Amino acid sequence: MDRSSSNLAELRAAIASDQLATVGGAGGAELVLIALKEVLPQAPIFTTVYNPEKMPTCFQDWEVHTSFIQNLPWGKTRYQLYLPLMPTAVEQFDLTAYDLVVSSYHSVIKGVVTRPDALHICYCHSPIRYAWDLYHRYLSVERLSAWQKPLIPWLMNYLRLWDRVSADRVDLFVCNSVHVQRRIWKFYRRESTVIYPPVDVGRFSPGRDCDDFYLMVGRLVAYKRHDLAVEAFNRSGRPLVIIGDGPERRHLEPLARPNIRFLGRQSDAVVADYLRRCRAFIFPGEEDFGIAPVEAMASGRPVIAYARGGALETVAEGLSGTFFMDPSADSLNQAVARAENIAWNAEKIALHAQRFSRERFLDEFSSFVTRSLAAHRREAAAATATS
Repeated sequence: MDRSSSNLAELRAAIASDQLATVGGAGGAELVLIALKEVLPQAPIFTTVYNPEKMPTCFQDWEVHTSFIQNLPWGKTRYQLYLPLMPTAVEQFDLTAYDLVVSSYHSVIKGVVTRPDALHICYCHSPIRYAWDLYHRYLSVERLSAWQKPLIPWLMNYLRLWDRVSADRVDLFVCNSVHVQRRIWKFYRRESTVIYPPVDVGRFSPGRDCDDFYLMVGRLVAYKRHDLAVEAFNRSGRPLVIIGDGPERRHLEPLARPNIRFLGRQSDAVVADYLRRCRAFIFPGEEDFGIAPVEAMASGRPVIAYARGGALETVAEGLSGTFFMDPSADSLNQAVARAENIAWNAEKIALHAQRFSRERFLDEFSSFVTRSLAAHRREAAAATATS
């Protein structure tokens, strides 16, 4: 659709987002937020914590409102310590001036309180992973201090109760994959619409030849399972390049053998170059969607992914990648060996990635908001007429 004809820019609208302070700052949630801002350019941003040094430079031109957590000690850098306060923090935002609120949610932000007659659309990246289905996995892989461990079960119980109740404040759920759609129904008993997130596939192009290395790109956090890749490539001796930074790096780098290189954070141009030249992209974690594998496919490179989560919706077996079934080093190495015997077609892989383009997201989400607003107004008019 022609987004300029929808008059969305004339709405009294606000965008609410979970914390904008994450190391690495250009993950899927931030890319969705940039796209939402293009759909609703007039909308101010409401967020729990904002650290402009960690975010893309375009954020500095936005009107950003933060919660009281911003002003607490280490609020911008160690905001995780204030998780028990975050439900209260988001409920303090005054959104009574807005007819439309779009929340970009993966932690607590969907709990904002809106006017009864306002429309609240939640773009759900995931129900809170560490409180719901990945709770026990987080407890086992996250590095918690001795004083934190006994408190976590009580905090998560409170958070799950609040999270379930606050889901009823959302009028319409949009989600980033069928995988997340199932979890929304499981934990909230709410219907949702799948609109895949935006991937700037135009930034990438296939190369003619590949070099002899495998690649991982992303934040080094426990659930992404860099540890599994390090173990597998330590065993096989195949060359692996890991781009990105995060708390897991200091634990994993000493374990890695010389065939594994950690490059830290790199510019977009460097990342695109490595994507174009790698033999294949390694994706061992269970993600809700996974933008990095789509970027690899847009670069014409196959993806070797764990057969769970959003990868099942983005990677086509035998066409744009292959899967390993068990979260083990042996299973990953077997998938790598299979991939080495497949004659991959870079152009077909890149064409497959086009279905997740940024323009497609902008059109689909704009159309969804326009239709939803029209239906919301009709329902309000009908209710007024019968009252």
